[in-house]
Amino acid sequence: MNRKQLALSAVLIAFLADEAYAVYLYGYLGFFRMMFANFASFTGLVDLIIALVLILVWMGDDARKRNVSALPFLLLTLALGSVGPLLYLIRRFGDRTDRSASLAPDALRN
Repeated sequence: MNRKQLALSAVLIAFLADEAYAVYLYGYLGFFRMMFANFASFTGLVDLIIALVLILVWMGDDARKRNVSALPFLLLTLALGSVGPLLYLIRRFGDRTDRSASLAPDALRN
């Protein structure tokens, strides 16, 4: 595991602990009820949705370019939010064949 994967894994573990605690306190549906409790939390929900849609589009495009399936990560993103993109990045940074190619601009690859 490289440094990027270790850092992302630490973020993932902390986020999963935070998410598990929120579900423990409020339940899965109660978590969403809290997001609609006032306009400030609703604005945060809308912002999260916009960011995750942008990430979903990027993941799908990146996976197509790399000839891998993004479906499990897309589904995880829809169900658990940032868990899907974090796992996708951990897997992506572990792909040794893509490391040098990802640094070169598309125009230089042939």
